[in-house]
Amino acid sequence: MTTTESVVANAFGGPEVLTVIEEALPDPGPGQVLLELRAVGVNPIDHKLYSGAFGADASRLPIRPGIEASGVVLAVSPGAAGPTGPVAVGDEVITYAGEGAYTRRLVVGAESVYPRPQALTWEQSAGLLVTGGTASEAIVVTGVVEGETLLIHGAAGGVGSLAVQLAVAKGVTVIGTAAADNHEYLRGLGAIPVTYGDGLEARVRELAPNGVDAAFDTAGTDEAVDVSLALVADRKRIVTIVAFGRAQGEGFVAIGGGNPDSAGIREAAWPRLIETAARGDLDVVVAKTFPLTEAARAHAELQRPHPRGKFILIP
Repeated sequence: MTTTESVVANAFGGPEVLTVIEEALPDPGPGQVLLELRAVGVNPIDHKLYSGAFGADASRLPIRPGIEASGVVLAVSPGAAGPTGPVAVGDEVITYAGEGAYTRRLVVGAESVYPRPQALTWEQSAGLLVTGGTASEAIVVTGVVEGETLLIHGAAGGVGSLAVQLAVAKGVTVIGTAAADNHEYLRGLGAIPVTYGDGLEARVRELAPNGVDAAFDTAGTDEAVDVSLALVADRKRIVTIVAFGRAQGEGFVAIGGGNPDSAGIREAAWPRLIETAARGDLDVVVAKTFPLTEAARAHAELQRPHPRGKFILIP
């Protein structure tokens, strides 16, 4: 048995409830592997888990945030195999751990371990599965195909920028909303940028005289929803990851939020996503890195305006 430094929440609340502890770590059991982590993805869901957004049942404490990471295999139980085959000591991998990844060493089921895309850095690799899986699901659910036009709200963000890349690779015309200083970045990804704000619907109509076939909302604003409803004829081809209330009330699609259908689609997309990244055909933007011990600061900054891309913890 070894020890590891981990970040946990012993109470519900804001980032200030995150604390660093030293704890014992068991040897990997049947079907498990021990990882030494190199980088850990920070995601909004991490904060929601300890904030009380999903309830504040004290029996759930301590909360162990962290669902995705990259690292090196230190130990493997006999016969442990991942989705792509056997896992061996020394393998460089990424994992969708589900919980507890804010740590230096982590025991996970081998079924959650995938080869690390070598075209990405450790930090980029640690930020691929959640945002990439979400973007992949949105592309699947909107059903966009070559020759169609997709409107993406928040196109320069972590999820939005990956959705742009995946859609453009399918031959889809992408119009992406973003602040003016992100327009050049979106053009580099192959999208047609448009500034959000008053008059957005008219500006999109001008860019897409033949209409918009589908929309993906990562912004959650009333503007994003209203413009999507005005431009897309089939509400089942409007997808949001934020505006859950309006989706339920107005008949368009919300994905994520613990939906088991979402989890299945995302997991099915991961192998192809990883293969695309391994070829160097996918850019994952890292906004900022923080030492593991400064997880609370990372979460505080995540709740304020910040550069586009993922926040990453370095154990």
